[in-house]
Amino acid sequence: MPTEPTAAPGLRAAVIGSPIGHSRSPALHAAAYRALGIACTYTAEDVAESQLAGFVAAVRRDPGWRGLSVTMPLKAGTARLMDTVTEPAAVLGVVNTVVVTADPTGDRRSILTGHNTDVAGVLHALFAAGARVPERAVVLGGGATASAAIAALAQLGAGDCRVIVRRPEAAADLHRLGEQLGIDIVMVPWDLGPAEVAAADILVSTLPPRGADALAGLLAADPGFRTAGTLLDVAYDPWPSGLAAVWQARGGVIVPGLDMLIHQAVEQVRLFFPHLRQHRDTILTAMCDAVDAPRH
Repeated sequence: MPTEPTAAPGLRAAVIGSPIGHSRSPALHAAAYRALGIACTYTAEDVAESQLAGFVAAVRRDPGWRGLSVTMPLKAGTARLMDTVTEPAAVLGVVNTVVVTADPTGDRRSILTGHNTDVAGVLHALFAAGARVPERAVVLGGGATASAAIAALAQLGAGDCRVIVRRPEAAADLHRLGEQLGIDIVMVPWDLGPAEVAAADILVSTLPPRGADALAGLLAADPGFRTAGTLLDVAYDPWPSGLAAVWQARGGVIVPGLDMLIHQAVEQVRLFFPHLRQHRDTILTAMCDAVDAPRH
């Protein structure tokens, strides 16, 4: 492992979104760069949707940028501003990682490549928790993270996925996504959600913090609810969430969203600095230690 910084001073990366003050990404990336000996700053930048195009244009002009982590509500908009979009981001239509590289023709504008590491984050987090091919996969929510969860479940071997949303018409694009990924999507109205959740052997909640509290209350009030399934709740503050607490109390395995965040961030660092891709275990350990997460 390098013991001295291997990257030129002035290199930078950032997480962008709005609001962004809660993000754990700066702590994760900073820890990884220290462990790898990379001189790269990583900041949190509050960027509204109306500011995104201007911010991306500024990144293109600054040769110091190596990459961006992208969070809500910017993932779809970022995809439309890229020069190239890789799989699975191209299928999902959302980008959570931007790699900035110099134009080999000598143009002063950098080339931006969009990736999606959320899929890998969900997949690695579920697999580390012991999840295997699901018989009944369920996703709560229909946004960008739900798309990544469906892609991960398809890679895990799920043949179908039930998606519980408040407004099914707003998540119609998920049917198109399912066709491309080879996984059947079944839309479930919100009021029928408790029964589907109770029957899931893998459940991924992509709702914001406390977004599933009402559902958790219904499950807690059902004395017959028991589960041996695995729940990944992408909301990690507070933890455990209300849903995770009920799930664990009734026999299930819970996976915090922090695990997903760590695993997708590992892949981001490996994309930003491809010459150090082989040091995945070092990056993972440094990130886990930075946020007091179990090493997995």
